Amino acid sequence: MADSESSVIRTEGCPVCPSSDAFKVYDDGHGHCFSCGHHDPRYAASTLAGADGAGVGVPKGRPKRSGMIEGKTAALPKRNLTEETAKKWRYEVGKFKGKSVQIANYLDEAGKVAAQKLRFANKDFTVVGNLKDALPLFGQHLWRDKGRMVVVTEGEIDAMSVSQLQGHKYPVVSLPNGAQGAKKSVAKALDWLLGFEVVVFMFDMDDPGKEAASECAALLPPGRAKIAALPLKDANDMLKAGRGAEVIDAIWGAKEYRPDGVVSLKDIRDRVLAVPETGLPWVFPTLTKHTFGRRYGELYFVGAGTGVGKTDFLTQQITFDVVDLGQKVGVFFFEQQPEETGKRLAGKLTGKRFHIPDGTWEQPELIEALDKLDAHDGLRFYDHFGVTEWDVVKARIRYMAHAEGIRIFYLDHLTAFAAGAEDERKELERIMGELGGLVKELNIMMTAVSHLSTPEGKPHEEGGRVMIRHFKGSRSIGYWSHFMFGLERNTQSDDPEERGTTTFRILKDRNTGNATGETFALAYDRDTGRLFETDMPVTDGGMTSDDSKPDF
Repeated sequence: MADSESSVIRTEGCPVCPSSDAFKVYDDGHGHCFSCGHHDPRYAASTLAGADGAGVGVPKGRPKRSGMIEGKTAALPKRNLTEETAKKWRYEVGKFKGKSVQIANYLDEAGKVAAQKLRFANKDFTVVGNLKDALPLFGQHLWRDKGRMVVVTEGEIDAMSVSQLQGHKYPVVSLPNGAQGAKKSVAKALDWLLGFEVVVFMFDMDDPGKEAASECAALLPPGRAKIAALPLKDANDMLKAGRGAEVIDAIWGAKEYRPDGVVSLKDIRDRVLAVPETGLPWVFPTLTKHTFGRRYGELYFVGAGTGVGKTDFLTQQITFDVVDLGQKVGVFFFEQQPEETGKRLAGKLTGKRFHIPDGTWEQPELIEALDKLDAHDGLRFYDHFGVTEWDVVKARIRYMAHAEGIRIFYLDHLTAFAAGAEDERKELERIMGELGGLVKELNIMMTAVSHLSTPEGKPHEEGGRVMIRHFKGSRSIGYWSHFMFGLERNTQSDDPEERGTTTFRILKDRNTGNATGETFALAYDRDTGRLFETDMPVTDGGMTSDDSKPDF
């Protein structure tokens, strides 16, 4: 709170919250906001020494990281922006390498300037600092984390224009990199934006701006995004033309974003004529042959008993995707920490079981394996810290898809989301509906694991057959999945060969139905930790174990 020994010398807008008159500046240089509680002990320390700088510009005592250039706030007459607006938004003018620049200060969560976007007279830009260290959107630090509505503009000048027209009372923010980086920027700020009931995108009225507005609106749930239209190019052009009232009308009259969804056969004729192609291969050729590969927009589910080999299958497939196919992969494992998963992936690559302290490997081998695995920066893990809430995970999947460009995901396991739920079945059905929709919406491919319920007969750990009804949440999993796989192995057998051989069973094939019921065998090499295809084991009757019916 304010110090009792000092006196107020002026009142102004708070640099952190939306208040325009709750921030008091004191004669000892400190400032305090009586609306949000923000306290800055050195707010005006450098401006009180003389009248030349008093009340003009951001004092040197304001928090900035080292390496940032000093500027001062001033009105921008050519833009019809007042000094009050510039001060509110920490938008400054200064010199950079002898050239006059405008300075858009980007703040981090602590309220310090983390980066500065410099605009030159010829409209070129450069950045001092690192925008990745700042909040994703320009001006985000000014507003609370939730509210009725927020406006997103394409550039800093437009955001300040809208803010000035609204008396700096209502939330408005800007993209840091214009239309070309709009989708990525909005994806990074999605959690914050979803704190508002409505998000209005007011981008430039040119083709790139309109396209970017639609792309960004599509990131939000239905009904939460609106797109505003202006008669001139952007909000600042409207301000300069004296048509500010029309900007306000455009905000309140913004149209709810509705994606195109009704098409005629003529509209999709070229897509219908496209020749079907085999998708991305699985790590096992027989599985690729039966499924015709993997396709984006499809959901695959794996079920197996405890210790049967789900993790071995997934980690071998992930390594294949990253190293052999050069794909980027998102990994959500809730029964392993990312560091253990990293060891297992490195082991699959080199044939070393790095997660086991058995003395068969050396640290340099692990280092070399990690270097190869990370050569293309293709792996992203969710470090869950024990948090397995579906809404949190869903937001992280969206982020990885939009901001990181990841289109292949692995999730182990679905049932973690329903732990502690009053009705596990209903909760899993709800989550599966959202997961199935998310895979389609983002056009990603997802391979997920489900725990199994106890079977009627032989336990799964003793080689009991996996059936669709054994999957927890089976009704919804069966509905949304394109393929379902069961892994069967007798982990208790006295025969080492039987104990190390897994039957891979295709339980569902939505695409053609031809693969349903197909099986093949996988063997496990204990020395390398890798799975490999092998012949189906022969029973005492001379038939392979998948010969369930005589062929008349």
